[in-house]
Amino acid sequence: MSDFVLNDSDTEVDSDEELQEAFAKGLIKPGLNEEIEKVEKKYVNNVADLKSKLTEFKLKLPWVETLDLVTTVAPMAPDVALQIQETVQRRKNIKENSKGAKVYDPAEDPVLNEFKRENLIHRQAQAAVLEGIKKLKELGLPTRRPDDYFAEMAKTDEHMQKVRKNLMAKQAAQARIEKVRQLREQKKISKRVQIDTKLKQASEKKQMLEQLKRVRKGKSSDLDFLDDNKNKNNKGKGGPQNKISKKRSMKDKKFGFGGKKKGSKLNTRESSNNMDGFNSSSKRPSNFKNKSFKPNSKKKNQRPGKSKRKNSKR
Repeated sequence: MSDFVLNDSDTEVDSDEELQEAFAKGLIKPGLNEEIEKVEKKYVNNVADLKSKLTEFKLKLPWVETLDLVTTVAPMAPDVALQIQETVQRRKNIKENSKGAKVYDPAEDPVLNEFKRENLIHRQAQAAVLEGIKKLKELGLPTRRPDDYFAEMAKTDEHMQKVRKNLMAKQAAQARIEKVRQLREQKKISKRVQIDTKLKQASEKKQMLEQLKRVRKGKSSDLDFLDDNKNKNNKGKGGPQNKISKKRSMKDKKFGFGGKKKGSKLNTRESSNNMDGFNSSSKRPSNFKNKSFKPNSKKKNQRPGKSKRKNSKR
């Protein structure tokens, strides 16, 4: 077999075996088989044009408008340095005590490097703030708002009303939930108290029955537990709930305490024989049966007639 010739017009479609042989001999290389001309890129550093373009769009504004500062990094706080040392020690213990442990290098730890990077950004911003406030004070510019400063709201009144309604609705829902929770707790407590009182009553009743059983069998002659039970019942009845009100006492005084009402004012033998309120010396007037009779009425001076008044004027 003759040597493999690339792009030969007499050869047909190359088989895999022929390509493998050509690759083994070094006649072809991996990738594209056609060579591409390399164009060499030329870098031009036109300083004059760059400076002219910079002056064209550069804004000449005072420092107060830009507030640009070039500062060094502020010193690290002692507590932050201590925190970094503790983090390094903790990460070292985790890495070295884990499975397949290697020698711990803090410079290659991504977690520690991220923390250090954020700390550097914070320290640089802190140094810029300190220097910027110093410059503003030198220029006589205020750095703090006065106490009576009122800024214009960025949001409309309608939007703030919606926010207020939303907050009020949340507060109402929270209050409703809290009230339901308190009611549930009170219900549980009252149920527990009710169960405790029933258990106490049952235990007292059981104890009394046992003592009564001992008395019946003749093992004991002490009946003081019955007096104690009566005293307890009297204490329960004589509480503030059974106190009689003034209105109730007046009604009882006027209408009585119930019972038979019919015939209560009829005379009996005892009431007829009772002559305590009788006065025989008093005389009744003769016209006491007339309808116009009034016992305590006095005669008033009557006016004389018209003829008598005329005669008296003559």
